[in-house]
Amino acid sequence: MSSKRAVFTGRNVVLGGGQPRPATVIADVESGKIIDVLDKVSSRAEFPDVGDAHWTDAGNHYILPGIVDAHVHLNEPGRTDWEGFWTGTRAAASGGVTTVVDMPLNSIPPTTSVANLEEKLKAARGQCWTDVAFWGGVIPGNQVHLKPLVDAGVRGFKCFLIESGVDEFPCVSEADLRNAMDELKESRTVLCFHAELEKSPAKSAPADSTDPTLYSTFLASRPQQLEVDAIELITALHKEYPNLRLHIVHLSAAEALPLIRAAKKSGLPLTVETCFHYLTLSAQHIPHGRPEFKCCPPIREDANREALWEALLDGTIDCVVSDHSPCVASLKKMEEGDIMSAWGGISTLGLGLSLLWTEGRKRGVSIGRIVDWLSVQTAKHAGLSDRKGQLKVGYDADMIVWDPDAQTTVTKESLNFKNKLTPYEGLTLSGVVQKTFVRAQLAYSGPENGFAGLGPIGLQLL
Repeated sequence: MSSKRAVFTGRNVVLGGGQPRPATVIADVESGKIIDVLDKVSSRAEFPDVGDAHWTDAGNHYILPGIVDAHVHLNEPGRTDWEGFWTGTRAAASGGVTTVVDMPLNSIPPTTSVANLEEKLKAARGQCWTDVAFWGGVIPGNQVHLKPLVDAGVRGFKCFLIESGVDEFPCVSEADLRNAMDELKESRTVLCFHAELEKSPAKSAPADSTDPTLYSTFLASRPQQLEVDAIELITALHKEYPNLRLHIVHLSAAEALPLIRAAKKSGLPLTVETCFHYLTLSAQHIPHGRPEFKCCPPIREDANREALWEALLDGTIDCVVSDHSPCVASLKKMEEGDIMSAWGGISTLGLGLSLLWTEGRKRGVSIGRIVDWLSVQTAKHAGLSDRKGQLKVGYDADMIVWDPDAQTTVTKESLNFKNKLTPYEGLTLSGVVQKTFVRAQLAYSGPENGFAGLGPIGLQLL
């Protein structure tokens, strides 16, 4: 008879943001928590009471903490034809993501009140292959809902300083921000900003950039100055509310880095994320008529990408997320190749670890740094660092068995999210997830077996 323990052992275990080393992680199956960590590779004979289903020897493959993707649009309820809890969390698990933090918009209703949050929780029940946490939203006039949302368990709040693209989640003014910050200033939470601010619309799109199929036309319409202006406003407000943590989502503009560095140096609790696409793609290499590359803010030039990497490496940028923001194919305007009118969002769930590892290896980045950016810091950002992002006693037994040297080519058939449109199709990437465990439960069993014989984890995380 097997015990209620699960054992994970290997020669290359990354417990947190450190380097791989021999270790054995022991979990309690019932609670899903890690109960012991041994500084050695263990043999099967040492655990005669542990059944085969609960014994994992990774050998030379890596055992990593599960990834916490703190920026995901699952879109359910309301836009489930774009994505949903079932398909989105399966895609996440296939890439070693064990916790997703769902954004408050693109679902109908958006997560801007406790009643709306309850609608989202109802939709999620029985569908999730990973743990799921939720961001709340700040929109004009909903400040009375913010403290109740904190009490209900949202991890923080997101707002837009430019139109979001969906009517039910309008952008906020400076007055709206002050109302929200007054409500939240004594709370242990975070206010996250889509940091683009259009002060001078007439200057955003030069008259000679009119072809909607050219990526350069779109790029000219969202210049770096939009992000600079937004972050100037954010950091100015931050000085008035210095006890409230603020966070910049999906930073793309390197020109805003001096503002961020100055704010951090002054001691303000400001954190920043960037995305896989800003670190792995460049505007110069985007073909004409390819709307699958469109996102907001946009992918920028090679020099900008290099500056973002420098900022990530020196700690100016804290973490990396997917901003998985899918839609139905018709909204991507693939047949027309119309980048300007296409939905702005890149689909990435399941690919992020391999994307960052493939690019990071070229730069001598260690797996420990990547785990720090994808697991440790994202868990901290989402207020989950007491249970997620590291392999420590008392933490959830979320982990990945990962082959860092295996290569895979991205095909439509290999994608697990609902609408199989991504700019990464055709790329060959290094690193393949062999198994994903969520709270000691097997959620994904590799490219060959996938989800066969498995089921959803069945518990949403708040």
